[in-house]
Amino acid sequence: MKTVLITGCSSGYGLETARHFLAQGWSVIATMREPRTGLLPEKGARVLALDVTREDSIAAAVEAAGPIDVLVNNAGIGIVGAFEATPMAQVRKVFDTNTFGVMAMCQAVIPQMRARRSGVIVNVTSSVTLAPMPLASAYTASKQAIQGFTGSLALELAHFGILARLVEPGYGPTTRFSQNTGLNVADLIPQAYADFAGPIFAGFARPPATTRESDVAQAVWHAATDAPGKQHYPAGADALALAG
Repeated sequence: MKTVLITGCSSGYGLETARHFLAQGWSVIATMREPRTGLLPEKGARVLALDVTREDSIAAAVEAAGPIDVLVNNAGIGIVGAFEATPMAQVRKVFDTNTFGVMAMCQAVIPQMRARRSGVIVNVTSSVTLAPMPLASAYTASKQAIQGFTGSLALELAHFGILARLVEPGYGPTTRFSQNTGLNVADLIPQAYADFAGPIFAGFARPPATTRESDVAQAVWHAATDAPGKQHYPAGADALALAG
């Protein structure tokens, strides 16, 4: 039985992805900052505490997990607002989770995969890497960094039989995009941006196409199990359209 470790499983894409892998008969290590019971069936799943911004938390979770066949870096936070009004402390917070957290998880898991000469790393980014979105500059930058990182990482790990892949979800209104920042979005929209931001936020509320959690779970599954040769896995109708 293969084992997958998934970050950010308390809700949304991560939780649905954990359920999907369980349905396929995998052993699932579902991680989150504050473990909660009852999210997943006891059989086949283990819930571990993991904060991807803390090295000690990463080391403890990886040690407790044991051999990992697939790492899914799903944990992430979003932030929406005019960049000039976004405190740099919040920009760093977004990068700590979305960029450096992913890199730290990879560093923690690669040695065991290299020793076995097998493994798959799946990094979940966003459709903003396919087409930039206004009022999300910091978030876009944090995800674009992982796009480039994964491409380069794939080249250096291929020699050891390790695949590094990308899942690019489209817009999903059910995800808690900016709740983890602790900011009020209105505070990040100066009056000078009001006329510009209004129609954009109206569009967010009525997107022409949305990404379901199951779309992302299936894309992650394909990224984890496909034969070598493909690296990008858009998820959702809007992301597929952007990817062409």
